[in-house]
Amino acid sequence: AITANVIVAKDGSGKYKTVKEAVASVPDNSNSRYVIYVKKGIYKENVEIGKKKKNVMLVGDGMDATIITGNLNVVDGATTFNSATVAAVGDGFIAQDVQFQNTAGAAKHQAVALRVGADQSVINRCKIDAFQDTLYTHSLRQFYRDCYITGTVDFIFGNAAVVFQNSKIAARKPGSGQKNMVTAQGREDPNQNTGTSIQNCDIIPSSDLAPVKGSVKTYLGRPWKAYSRTVFMQSNIGDHIDPEGWSVWDGDFALKTLYYGEYMNKGPGAGTSKRVKWPGYHILSAAEATKFTVGQLIQGGVWLKSTGVAYTEGL
Repeated sequence: AITANVIVAKDGSGKYKTVKEAVASVPDNSNSRYVIYVKKGIYKENVEIGKKKKNVMLVGDGMDATIITGNLNVVDGATTFNSATVAAVGDGFIAQDVQFQNTAGAAKHQAVALRVGADQSVINRCKIDAFQDTLYTHSLRQFYRDCYITGTVDFIFGNAAVVFQNSKIAARKPGSGQKNMVTAQGREDPNQNTGTSIQNCDIIPSSDLAPVKGSVKTYLGRPWKAYSRTVFMQSNIGDHIDPEGWSVWDGDFALKTLYYGEYMNKGPGAGTSKRVKWPGYHILSAAEATKFTVGQLIQGGVWLKSTGVAYTEGL
């Protein structure tokens, strides 16, 4: 069992009643793990785990039991960056058995549930739940395992080096006239060692999208920036994904410079015969796919073991 340094509880049975207070109590620049156990309950707050709050571990009672929820959004005046319900930029951040939620809804446009810009961060058994721009994988090396991620437009976006494994990625019913985009990776320069790798995941429609999936287009991704880089590997792709697979951002922007790859996917949406014919789209060989594994993309063999999370290092 994990021993908590401090306990947060709505009912007053812990040291703090809010996550924010517990984070404030974390010693700055600590080299050892600091565990904040958040008991089950709904915590309505916006929380930042700042640069000096290193090696923080946020542990809940389960992704449907411990819920941190907010509703900041672009329509009501927040920036996308500042709309996050929880933002973690202290290196070595771990979250486990927690739900991060932004309830603003599709009409409020960008509204982030979780933003991570922490190196060597791990999100394990968490639910990340919102609509547009749900999960901002902002920067540095990140690993997501056994998570449940929901959203509509660009709902996994940013410019981290990030691997998702054994997770459910659920597109939901978008706003009127919107198309769903699972990813919008933001690599801006060919020298950046960033990219989004989705391995052994289930790409599914949520219960509200499933009955109307025939009238809503859902794509694996679109290029937010010129050198956008995303791969889907060994994943199960549902029939809600358009046969073309990938969407444009704006005309022919980035189609020659992006890098989109698929490797050994299965399921009704995995066929590649009707996929886009862009110069930057690739059906990957094993050698090419290996570059997007935990071992190579995020050097996980070096640092993941100490976090206690399960992971597959290669293909």
